[in-house]
Amino acid sequence: MGKVTGFMEYERVEEGYKPVPERLKHYKEFTIALDDKAAQVQGARCMDCGIPFCNSGCPVNNIIPDFNDLVYRQDWEGAWLVLDSTNNYPEFTGRICPAPCEAACTLNFNNDPVGIKSIERAIVDRAWENGWVQPRPPEVRTGKKVAVVGSGPAGMAAAQQLARVGHEVTLIEKNDRIGGLLRYGIPDFKMEKHHIDRRVEQMKAEGVTVRTGVLVGKLPEGSKVTNWAKETLAPEQLLKDFDAVLLAGGAEQSRDLPVPGRDLDGIHFAMEFLPQQNKVNAGDKVKGQIMATGKHVIVIGGGDTGSDCVGTSNRHGAAGVVQFELMPQPPEEENKPLTWPYWPYKLRTSSSHEEGCEREFAIATKEFLGEKGKVTGLKTVRVEWKDGKMSEVPGSEQVLKADLVLLAMGFVSPVASILESFGVERDARGNARAGTDAAGGYATSVPKVFAAGDMRRGQSLVVWAIREGRQAARAVDEYLMGTSVLPR
Repeated sequence: MGKVTGFMEYERVEEGYKPVPERLKHYKEFTIALDDKAAQVQGARCMDCGIPFCNSGCPVNNIIPDFNDLVYRQDWEGAWLVLDSTNNYPEFTGRICPAPCEAACTLNFNNDPVGIKSIERAIVDRAWENGWVQPRPPEVRTGKKVAVVGSGPAGMAAAQQLARVGHEVTLIEKNDRIGGLLRYGIPDFKMEKHHIDRRVEQMKAEGVTVRTGVLVGKLPEGSKVTNWAKETLAPEQLLKDFDAVLLAGGAEQSRDLPVPGRDLDGIHFAMEFLPQQNKVNAGDKVKGQIMATGKHVIVIGGGDTGSDCVGTSNRHGAAGVVQFELMPQPPEEENKPLTWPYWPYKLRTSSSHEEGCEREFAIATKEFLGEKGKVTGLKTVRVEWKDGKMSEVPGSEQVLKADLVLLAMGFVSPVASILESFGVERDARGNARAGTDAAGGYATSVPKVFAAGDMRRGQSLVVWAIREGRQAARAVDEYLMGTSVLPR
């Protein structure tokens, strides 16, 4: 714990943001991290709560009270060693994780939780500044070869763990850079990509071979999934060349909205829109880039991906942005006695919303309207929910102007053809069927083939991807060696 009476003496201090007019001029991070004193005060607020629910609230089971205490005592290197023992990439989670650990914080039951996420970021940023983050190549090579397909946080974590115990690991990515949705889904203003690049260099120094621009299997005809592959690789070849294959791709099949007018120009999936801007930020040229400049933008979907579309549209210089959510507006404050220590249902306002966005709740799109083949508006209707069922509100139809519509309603499954090409059995949601039991965990129906992350569990959080990558690495190591020293 931190200071014995700290939770009674100190208030929660949030990370700050640079002013809206300033940050809208660029795509760089704008969060103002905690300084040493503020981090120390936040660490002091950690209670001796007996059962630290934050540990189980965190999918990677970070040892949170320990590193809070060490930050309070200003032992930053010790705090880094504790954090690094459970999380391969705390600079990712410290920036883009929604922090379920804070929802589970005991102090959150009747007060504001400890700022765990901000402390995590402060620790890892200090670790990089002081050179504590170093490659850890294995002392002994096993001679076993593993292919990891998909280089998002699940694939990266698995590849790194497997390399550290001596396996010859090849990380395969269909796009031109490593990172998956971290690279081409998360905007740079939430997480700059040099954080990924330096981790890739670390992984290479640990023995991971990186292959980009390689598509394993095939994509369906006309697929809208981001793909800059220059070559393809047959699953049969992977199974021949490697002792084990881990499928760690993302849940990239976007949820569509098949209403009249869907085929009009100017209607795009979020994952057509966001990756293009990230490529431009990286210095690439994108022919026919989807731009929101001067347009009335409607984002359909009220989650994080929709929020990312809002922030990017505002940086393009949109004339106005409206975000739709089918569900009713949540309460501004959660019912803590009812929800704690679980993730609460409440209204969440992102930094992108604060930059300029009109939010509409309990609204559905009936039809896309257009002229000369281009979208010009949406016909909408208000909806109400009763006993879990949705019904339209009579007389509530209206038409809203729209020059650009971005569909950000989540993802339904991995691309089916990838799993089909391996012959992997799928569950009812279209994900790879694989359990998480200690014995035989993460193994699919195909011998030698494992699955983890969104490929196995469906659309989820970066912290869940890292957890699954780490656990799958242990499962693969056990399969190859009969036992494993990797943490589960």
